[in-house]
Amino acid sequence: MQENKSDIELISKVLEGDKQAYAQLIKRHQRFVFTLALRFSKSREDAEEIAQDCFIKAYRALHTFKQTSKFSTWLYSIVYTTSMTFLRKKRLDTQSIDDESSLLQLESQVSDLSSNEVEHKSKMVFVNLAISRLLPDDAAIITLFYQGEQSLEEIGQTLGMEANTVKVKLHRARHRLKEKIENILHQEVRELI
Repeated sequence: MQENKSDIELISKVLEGDKQAYAQLIKRHQRFVFTLALRFSKSREDAEEIAQDCFIKAYRALHTFKQTSKFSTWLYSIVYTTSMTFLRKKRLDTQSIDDESSLLQLESQVSDLSSNEVEHKSKMVFVNLAISRLLPDDAAIITLFYQGEQSLEEIGQTLGMEANTVKVKLHRARHRLKEKIENILHQEVRELI
């Protein structure tokens, strides 16, 4: 079964012509690629387009993967550069997800959950809303570190910077994220009063 194979084993199969192996790689990484693209583009449609472009680019360049880092690090660097190129070309205003209809949709999705799940989902809504308000570089570093569980060195390889620079940027991004969360919660409290 290909599901049990490592990324490296799947890559070898793909390079031998096994398209099903690449489908397995896509399945394994598509959620995070989409999440990272969404952090940059802030639009579901754009993120889907970026993610698709990334997997096409990765397939075409798979023979250049050197295996000196994890496949996910290599793939996420493609996501980063593809997203930045896409955004430069598009240069449109991004939509904020803090409008009332988006929050109503999120509330209806969590209404059927138990109280613990609702609390967890509520926290994640605020965190994701705060991340969406960060600059793309800050959002990428936060996403790669916490959701992608990548090390500082891996993030550095992905974004093309030194690990110490990533450490400083991560520290600053955390601080800005905290400010965004406090601002969102402060607005929520004002609306309740």
